[in-house]
Amino acid sequence: MIDFTNKRLIAVNVGMTGKKKDFTSLPYSKIQAFSVETAGVLDLDAELDLWFSGLGNVRLEFKGSADIRTIGQTIASYVL
Repeated sequence: MIDFTNKRLIAVNVGMTGKKKDFTSLPYSKIQAFSVETAGVLDLDAELDLWFSGLGNVRLEFKGSADIRTIGQTIASYVL
């Protein structure tokens, strides 16, 4: 699960049993570059790559039904 706020995005990874959760807070102010890849015919997942200063590359994958263009525009409005 990924939550987008006005200052950061929060990625939540749930373990296999559902009891263990990992919360990662990624502030927009640390994003140096980003890339948006839409879903295609054979590749059904859309991808958002973010490069953070001091952290490196983070890849987020979305199901084909996600509106990745709007997500990219939102990221751009906070980063640029």
